[in-house]
Amino acid sequence: MGNIDIRIVLIPLTVAFGLGVFLGPFLIPMLRRLKFGQSIRQEGPESHLQKQGTPTMGGLNILTAMVLTAVPFSSYFILNKSDSAINADLFFLIFATLGYGIIGFLDDYIKVVMKRSLGLTVTQKLFGQLFIGLVLFWVLMEVRISPEVQAITGKSFIYSIHIPGTSYVLEMNWLYLPFLLFILIGFSNGVNLTDGLDGLLGGTAAIAYGAYAIIGMVQSNYTVAIFSMAMVGALLGFLVFNAHPAKVFMGDTGSLALGGGLAALSVITKTELLLPIIGGVFVMETLSVMIQVTSFKLRGKRVFRMTPLHHHYELKGWSEWRVVLTFWGAGLILAAIGVYIEVFLK
Repeated sequence: MGNIDIRIVLIPLTVAFGLGVFLGPFLIPMLRRLKFGQSIRQEGPESHLQKQGTPTMGGLNILTAMVLTAVPFSSYFILNKSDSAINADLFFLIFATLGYGIIGFLDDYIKVVMKRSLGLTVTQKLFGQLFIGLVLFWVLMEVRISPEVQAITGKSFIYSIHIPGTSYVLEMNWLYLPFLLFILIGFSNGVNLTDGLDGLLGGTAAIAYGAYAIIGMVQSNYTVAIFSMAMVGALLGFLVFNAHPAKVFMGDTGSLALGGGLAALSVITKTELLLPIIGGVFVMETLSVMIQVTSFKLRGKRVFRMTPLHHHYELKGWSEWRVVLTFWGAGLILAAIGVYIEVFLK
């Protein structure tokens, strides 16, 4: 790993946090004036009805703080000292994050402003997600992502999967395309399901991005480290306003973007199979919905009191803070396991 410039970690974190805190008092009143208020589903926990009308689309705060930090600091620390592969890393990460963020923004806008409760149709959302995935695959196909990838695969392309904890590499060739689309679409939607309690997604996502900042430093991929720490800072700044009782929600604008960014990080660092561990909370939330739907269709019975999983514990009598802190703790443990496997078991 060599000598680590600690500024690569601390400065993006601090600047993005500062921007997130600075932007909040401007963005929240603007969202309120525009009547971008959250609609609460009637079948949800009764305690959530009091959140009706809380400004949403706060993901704009997160994405703005992240971009204004990651792009200039990547340029300062890295781009003027390296080759075009690093430029491809940064483009890949930013495009994945903002691309899915735009889909989320359109979904939020249709639901909140145009008063269509379902937002984008499933077909429209899937088409947008597939398009972004295809563009990202083109980047992988045309540009050498980073020297670290070559060191792992021994090749100048990326159609392969690194088996965690081993030196074994599974070559997938063109099958990597559907695999990439599955990761991007699956994880962005899984992260989206987790956005249901004040501070829940902000905290769990910050932990997952923090894990990737460590992995980026270990791999000497400082583009990954800067991007990840900028996102951690932006999320922590957002949590100042999103922690219970929340003054603003991130909406699909933020949640879909966060999922796309995490999936992109796993591709850049060749940790695709570690992503379900590092982001294990998001996987559990997704599985709870799948189990609930399957059980109800096949048996006519529910396994959980309500899904996604965090609502199950709410209906068991847990306070909102208890659920959030428990899920944060689970996310921290899982992220630590993922980092341990990547750093120490290779």
